[in-house]
Amino acid sequence: MKIRYVPIATAAAMAVAGLAQADQPGADWMPADQVIQKLTAKGYTHLGKVEADDGHWELEADLKGVRYDLHVDPKSGEITKSERDDD
Repeated sequence: MKIRYVPIATAAAMAVAGLAQADQPGADWMPADQVIQKLTAKGYTHLGKVEADDGHWELEADLKGVRYDLHVDPKSGEITKSERDDD
């Protein structure tokens, strides 16, 4: 049985490169600033950074003084998941 060793620095660089390519917005996605505009029009305030995650936009925002974790459809800008953030 032949065992191959990969230097730790090389393995770490490969892992970081893989992470950097993951969770990128698609070419046909609504721009993040447009998502912010749509959510602001719905009454959301204190919007956090809009990030691509598992095929949707994800962010935190306040609505009527309550903090929510939101998932937003990347093409329509509609909220697909809204959970109260009790942290």
